[in-house]
Amino acid sequence: MRTRITSSVWVRRLVQVGVDAALIALAYYLAFVLRFDAGIPGRYEDLLIQTVGFVVVMKLCLFALFGLYSKLWRFVDQADFGSIVKAVVVASFMLIGALFLLSPTAADPPRGVIALDFLLTLALVAGARFLVRAVVERPLRGALVQRADREVLIVGAGLGGQQVALELRRNPELSSAVLGFIDDDPRKKGMLVSGHRVHGTTDDLARVLDDTKPDEVVIAIPSAPGILRQKVVTACRERDIPVRTLPTTFELLSRGPNLLRQVREVQVEDVLGREPVRSEIDRVGAYLSGRVVLVTGAGGSIGSELCRQIARVKPRRLVLVDRGEHNLFEIRRQLEEERHFGSLTAVLADCKDADRMRELFQEEKPSVVFHAAAYKHVPLMEENPVEAVRNNTLATRIMAAAAGKVGTERFVLVSTDKAVTPTTVMGASKALAEWAIEEAQNRFRHTRFAAVRFGNVLGSSGSVVPIFRRQIAAGGPVTVTDERMTRYFMTIPEAVQLIIRSGDLTTGGEVYVLDMGEPVKIVDLARKMIRLSGKEPDVDIAVEIIGRRPGEKIHEELFEPGEQPQPTPAEKIKVAVRPRPDPEWLETAFARVQELVYNGDAAALAGAVTELSAERALQASEPATSAPKL
Repeated sequence: MRTRITSSVWVRRLVQVGVDAALIALAYYLAFVLRFDAGIPGRYEDLLIQTVGFVVVMKLCLFALFGLYSKLWRFVDQADFGSIVKAVVVASFMLIGALFLLSPTAADPPRGVIALDFLLTLALVAGARFLVRAVVERPLRGALVQRADREVLIVGAGLGGQQVALELRRNPELSSAVLGFIDDDPRKKGMLVSGHRVHGTTDDLARVLDDTKPDEVVIAIPSAPGILRQKVVTACRERDIPVRTLPTTFELLSRGPNLLRQVREVQVEDVLGREPVRSEIDRVGAYLSGRVVLVTGAGGSIGSELCRQIARVKPRRLVLVDRGEHNLFEIRRQLEEERHFGSLTAVLADCKDADRMRELFQEEKPSVVFHAAAYKHVPLMEENPVEAVRNNTLATRIMAAAAGKVGTERFVLVSTDKAVTPTTVMGASKALAEWAIEEAQNRFRHTRFAAVRFGNVLGSSGSVVPIFRRQIAAGGPVTVTDERMTRYFMTIPEAVQLIIRSGDLTTGGEVYVLDMGEPVKIVDLARKMIRLSGKEPDVDIAVEIIGRRPGEKIHEELFEPGEQPQPTPAEKIKVAVRPRPDPEWLETAFARVQELVYNGDAAALAGAVTELSAERALQASEPATSAPKL
């Protein structure tokens, strides 16, 4: 097979060299013919005959040196044209030196011949290549060309848009024709790009859609902000025109080279109206390289993405901890088979098991721990408050103690904005988990403990988005608890980047929060998702207001009343500065909570958590040192 491929390459190169040799000889001959209208004089005819072979060989050698035979002509582009120009210019100077300085014949060529030879060689050599590309891109399909089944308008006349247009031309089986482009660069308006007109900017989109009536719109700007996507989607949905979009650069790199097959439906995270927070994981996660890193909840939505991102920076060993057999098996399979990362240990264990966690930390001695294991379904936690506190709070305390005792360098807790002034069991359990981190920082000062608060994570278990998708797929209704309700949203990659970045920033005891822009109204999110599915809210699918659940807030907060948000060196990441509670108060508080949990006294636990939260809020405004009453 390799011999066959090699011979095929050499045959292709010989054909290209042969064509160029003929074109170079033709250009040299035509230069003499065009210079002498009445016919080539005898002495110059001798010069032509004696030097044409030398000219052809010299130029072919220079063309090879400039890489003109290293690719198929059907794929030539602007960069290749630059190489052709350089090669022809150098060849012309070499020709001048050879003919005028070395004087191989009695007659020197006229200067006009040299100039014409330069222009003709450039035109013929470049023209042949671009002609091949044009023929390939617009294949002849007979006298009767079948009309395209779909007409596509492309948003974005940059490289992505041009590639989409090129793929549509190259693949007639797609039965799609390009109507033109929309681009916000005013210099492109009315211009032809890849043979198609730029009809205007996104401000003109409504008019262009009405004039051209496309069957589909493709957003060909991988880095398009959410506001732009939302503008396009809104205009198209009003006219019942489907919209697809190119993926982000990260998705492009992870999915492969075929651009057209990567065009996907617009997703709700594309139109949330703010720029996603991005960081360079290779840079901000460099502190994990060569270290032992432990991730709890490794098979969950956040934990699994954490593992995938951490694997990119090549830790010495990645320890995956999860109590779910299937989830743990799946993330290990992904890392080993898809990411080709084998320096890992999969541990099937429960973080609430103190003895097992002590054994694990003694065995692995992790340098960095990301504690993502948690219960987060609000209604379920209301029904199971004891287990919520046992899993979210006491398990965090167990993990932090195990990390501190073996000298772990950094410990990052995944928290939630529901921990701020909590009104639900789940929120209260995570607030207590943040306290557990503070307590651990007091006990183990050589370990840097930190917590990271999130808003709602799109696509994670417990997020409203998968629930809405299921309700839409079932034909509705889509249920919203309160029409006024708002929430902060972020994507899973954003959440993971914040976790990893926070581990790098922490000096000990901080709570980090992502600046997630303006909160989103849940009812608006529901209606957007219905429109993205091709339906009309309250017409095709009903939006039903069902009333708030116990303890559910209308608006979530990111900071406690006594906390002061301060900037950090990381873009859009803030740290909550708050008074440190009295260490004795914390120890006494956890002793009380732990006793009630182990006794299974749900009613007393709820009262104790409420009382402790009130005392902690009082400490934030007037730091107190007294212990809570038992």
